[in-house]
Amino acid sequence: MPNKVLFIDDEPEMRDLVKEALGRRDFDVDICGSVDDALQRVEEARFDVIVTDVNLEGTSGLDFCRRMSASRPDIPVVVVTAFGSMEMAVGAIRAGAYDFITKPIDMDQLSLTLGRAIQLRALRDEVKRLREQVNSPHMFSEIIGNSPPMERVFDLLQRVSDSEATVLVTGESGTGKELVARALHQKSRRSGGPFVAINCAALPETILESELFGHVRGAFTDARLAKTGLLVGASGGTLCLDEIGEMTPSTQVKLLRALQERTVRPVGGDQEVPFDARIVAATNRDLETDVAEHRFREDLYYRVNVVRVHVPPLRARGNDILLIAQAFIERFAQRSAKAVRGITSQAAEKLLAYDWPGNVRELQNCIERAIALTQFEELTVDDLPAKVRDYRATQLLLPTENPAELLSIDELERRYVLRVLRTMNGNKTLTAQVLGLDRRTLYRRLERYGEIQPVRLAAAERTG
Repeated sequence: MPNKVLFIDDEPEMRDLVKEALGRRDFDVDICGSVDDALQRVEEARFDVIVTDVNLEGTSGLDFCRRMSASRPDIPVVVVTAFGSMEMAVGAIRAGAYDFITKPIDMDQLSLTLGRAIQLRALRDEVKRLREQVNSPHMFSEIIGNSPPMERVFDLLQRVSDSEATVLVTGESGTGKELVARALHQKSRRSGGPFVAINCAALPETILESELFGHVRGAFTDARLAKTGLLVGASGGTLCLDEIGEMTPSTQVKLLRALQERTVRPVGGDQEVPFDARIVAATNRDLETDVAEHRFREDLYYRVNVVRVHVPPLRARGNDILLIAQAFIERFAQRSAKAVRGITSQAAEKLLAYDWPGNVRELQNCIERAIALTQFEELTVDDLPAKVRDYRATQLLLPTENPAELLSIDELERRYVLRVLRTMNGNKTLTAQVLGLDRRTLYRRLERYGEIQPVRLAAAERTG
């Protein structure tokens, strides 16, 4: 549907001019000549953005901004004036205006300004929705998210949770692989048993083997007492082998035998001890490459990779970023005894633009820092780390690393054009301006993509 604009000006000729010009640019424009009339219209209908002249009969556009800021802060207001002074610009912003443009009105500039204002409102509405949703989000145990990649993860976890199959959880560092392992345990029939996790990269080989398999008294210098290993200790529950790809070849052999026989031999012992623990392994390494280059045993790889769950990076999870950020805001605000309730739309835009190489762990650190620094009820751009505030994308993020699934230039172009069109809420004039195309070229491409009919293309070219 076209974006709905209310234009306020006490000059009938200007009202008609703007209505016609914006109408040609795919806006649905309603017009009125006074503040009182405008306030009545706002009560009766929904508007995406309002444009007001600063000099109106009876009152000023700045006074209208103040009244809208107090009663309907969700609707952005753009102020138009013939006096392009800095004082007037500052006054408009202080009165709550989204932006400020001068007469004579450049309709292309006005269209872009309205497009940005509508985008900001959509983002503000999304932040508000996520703030309300964070207390009852789509979740699998404690994992927060409702993006399509996470919905697929949740579906797979739900199907495999009650299975006894060994699960391999893969994903970049900081994506929450251990959280996935814990969620599997909590949703399984073994939830009443222990959940035990061990980081295979954090311990030397001898200590790791002692931790996994246990040891008998006197097995080594400091073994004054016998110790039960984690495989046995996790019986009836789940053992998470985090960073299994860092395990040495010798330990890999011993683990493989234990998994095959479902028994362990403690270090220094000669008796086999049975265990009944479900194994969930996790890694940020490419184990298939490690197998091919003989860094990881092929037979162990197939033993732990019965079911594979890949946790997507945060940058591929869209608005989950804001949903998770809101959950962290509430957690750290309560811990710090600060009355922080959310995040401004401008700061949310920065979070969405950043690529989060450290994933959820980095986002958690970012929000904790922002809570510590903020002096307001909402986190602002200034509360964010400099690398998040100043980030500009320098690379194209691909949705897959599988060569068979990579896209052609034409397909990338098609998807990008349609993505911009959706972002601009279907406004083809704004879409063409963002893409650096004229309207005729854009319409030809949309026809080629099957988005519009050829007869509409001809009409568009006649109108320019």
